[in-house]
Amino acid sequence: MIWRHMIRSRQVFALKAKTRARKAQLARCWLVGIAMFVLQTFGLETAQSQELRINTLKQITFHKMDYSFKEFYCLDELLHKESRWNYKAKNPKSSAFGLFQMIGNKEQDPIKQIDKGLKYIEHRYGTACKALAHHKIKGWY
Repeated sequence: MIWRHMIRSRQVFALKAKTRARKAQLARCWLVGIAMFVLQTFGLETAQSQELRINTLKQITFHKMDYSFKEFYCLDELLHKESRWNYKAKNPKSSAFGLFQMIGNKEQDPIKQIDKGLKYIEHRYGTACKALAHHKIKGWY
């Protein structure tokens, strides 16, 4: 009788953990959706006239990646390693510049940097997770 209760408790605990994880994922989706609504409602023109903040760049990137959590998390880790999401980052050892630290890149506009970087990753690796895996092995992407 005690064993049945213990097995049942484990099943209930596992089910509750899955439910909590699903609720957390839905909450993140809602937060991103609300952020995107606010961005679209108030427009980017006002934000572009000021310094773009890291969270704004992340939201724009997430939107351009078609709201893929898995791929965005990989790209977030990659860009944190490359530039810490600083679109003015310069590499003192090469001509790499910007969010994605692309060599020969002189683009000052962070939105255009995001577009170019995502195109490069898609062309060269297919996905951000594959680019991150390559970066972890080689130290560059």
